[in-house]
Amino acid sequence: MRIGFDNDKYVKIQSERIQERIAEFGGKLYLEFGGKLFDDYHASRVLPGFKPDSKIHMLQSFGGDVEIIVAICAADIEKNKQRGDLGISYDEEALRLMDVFSSMGFYVGGVVITQYENQPGADSFRRKLTSLGIRSYLHYPIKGYPHNVNDIVCESGYGRNEYIETTRPLVVVTAPGPGSGKMATCLSQLYHDFKRGIPSGYAKFETFPVWNLPLNHPVNQAYEAATADLNDINMIDPYHLEAYGVTAVNYNRDVEIFPVMRSMFEKLLGQCPYASPTDMGVNMIKECIIDDEACQEASKREIIRRLYSAQVEAKRAGVETETVRKLELIVKRAGIGPEIIPAIGAALLREQTTGAPAGAIELPDGTLITGKTSSLLGAAAALILNALKALAGIPKELKLLPPEVIEPITQLKLNHLGHHNPRLHTDEVLIALCVSAASNPGAELAQQQLSKLKGCDAHFSVIPSAVDEKIYKKLGINISCEPKYEVHKLYHK
Repeated sequence: MRIGFDNDKYVKIQSERIQERIAEFGGKLYLEFGGKLFDDYHASRVLPGFKPDSKIHMLQSFGGDVEIIVAICAADIEKNKQRGDLGISYDEEALRLMDVFSSMGFYVGGVVITQYENQPGADSFRRKLTSLGIRSYLHYPIKGYPHNVNDIVCESGYGRNEYIETTRPLVVVTAPGPGSGKMATCLSQLYHDFKRGIPSGYAKFETFPVWNLPLNHPVNQAYEAATADLNDINMIDPYHLEAYGVTAVNYNRDVEIFPVMRSMFEKLLGQCPYASPTDMGVNMIKECIIDDEACQEASKREIIRRLYSAQVEAKRAGVETETVRKLELIVKRAGIGPEIIPAIGAALLREQTTGAPAGAIELPDGTLITGKTSSLLGAAAALILNALKALAGIPKELKLLPPEVIEPITQLKLNHLGHHNPRLHTDEVLIALCVSAASNPGAELAQQQLSKLKGCDAHFSVIPSAVDEKIYKKLGINISCEPKYEVHKLYHK
């Protein structure tokens, strides 16, 4: 649990770097924001010490100088594209993002619907935005995009798009997910600003890959693992190497699009302000790594977790996926295996010795705690209780929740709620623990340990229920599991 990243320094110097870039373009900058503006748990896992909301706090340092635009692709609205991590559609996520931004004091300038071709779903979403008092704008497909620069940088290309009248020096363009048209939105705004005589510029905020870490540094490999399903590949930026003689890491999509970007800038501004795709970024992550070994260790664990996650998704889909094969190659390249997460071996050993589905968790001091499925508790619920007892110094044999506490809940599930599985899930166990804490000092002491589980690694010998997985994630526990179900059947919730 070593800290490897200085979060306070990051907020400070990242803000300064963006402020410098605003000044370079005469006082107005369109900042394409890749990845998550908040809740960036991937970054916090691979950079121990990075806070999931660091980027939001960094933007808050600009005070009232920030304006946020949310881009969403009309095709994604039409096909009801879902956020895999949240289980909500992109249009719902756009509304959620705006609620969060507004609650934090940011001014949301509006929503731009990209690739608009009269899709009924997009029209319906736009009417909803209007009823909510949110401004919306339409951007259209451009024939030959992104390679036919002459047809893009002209009145029938970017000129056809509706202009977003922004009022702040820093315009952050974000989106509910990848492929939403953030970059095209920024460049369209540059075109319209140029026509109006407004000096402005463009920059790209991508947390990963970290341009000034080695290509095969585990932090960068973990990013490649996280985006294996998007066909993103880390690579050396050839333009940066040619311009400066310095090795820099970027990813394939930015490198491939740079010649087009350069041509667009030349047509818009007369010259391109950047010599490489890496130049477009403002990433200051490396300067804030204070323990490289801790970050490498955390990143290697993340790579293994990503592999297990992909294997589980393949199991659920019933087919082997290309994502799994890519992750297996990344794991091989990184020279690591499941042993990097001790909880994996501990969970499998407990299942082997007991014959029951089991789980294991590695506590902050490195202690390994296990739990197995019983007649009253599922493996995830048993593991949580055992971990809390260990953290509280409560003897293992002492039952925090005796049968007389658990059985009424079991009867409620079976006799009144239509459940077929009598065993308690993690959420039910935690509620029972809270109720018991009123009369049981041991239960109260155990409950007080919950915050210490944040950042711990847990592994299960079978796929846990959706409820258990959700509770573990809410507690901040890094969870992984074997790609197999506890019981063999055709349908699994």
